[in-house]
Amino acid sequence: MRVISGTARGKRLAVFTGTSIRPTPDKVRGAIFNILYSRIGSFTGKKILDLCSGTGAMAIEALSRGADHAWLVDSGEQASRIIPANLKACRVEQRATFMRTDVYQALRALRQDAPFDVIFLDPPYGKDMVSGLLGGISAENLLRTDGIVCAEAADTDEVPQQIGVLVRVLSRKYGLATVHIYIHPESEVCLQ
Repeated sequence: MRVISGTARGKRLAVFTGTSIRPTPDKVRGAIFNILYSRIGSFTGKKILDLCSGTGAMAIEALSRGADHAWLVDSGEQASRIIPANLKACRVEQRATFMRTDVYQALRALRQDAPFDVIFLDPPYGKDMVSGLLGGISAENLLRTDGIVCAEAADTDEVPQQIGVLVRVLSRKYGLATVHIYIHPESEVCLQ
């Protein structure tokens, strides 16, 4: 797994051992960033939140492309070693904050750093966490009015069309995963 674009382009990222964690493949990550770029343009100056971060690849990709700062949240023991190592290897650790904590508890704590321009959400498949996390993002008002939530889920997971102030405007299937894009209804983000 490598960083696709930006200042850390080509940098190889450390990954998990075992099969219980499935990082977003490079090809899917590239497709996600193409979708985001077509809707928000440059990542320069953006604030990023990466929930259920795993290896940190999504946040690192955004930082490599010019994001101002990224907050990464994961409670896993392997993640607590891999994320800081990947941030350091890509030389973006000064613009990142890693929180090793339960993702639901983090939502409340992150109010002080909100609003975020882009929120990545990639919880474990088959646990129906997407709805609860989207509800928490909405309730805590973590997303900027013109921001985007990018939620990855198994194609068998229940994913709402609307929850709180968030409305799903796009879904794209990639293998066993589906990527869902949510925005505020009053957002001026391009919907084409």
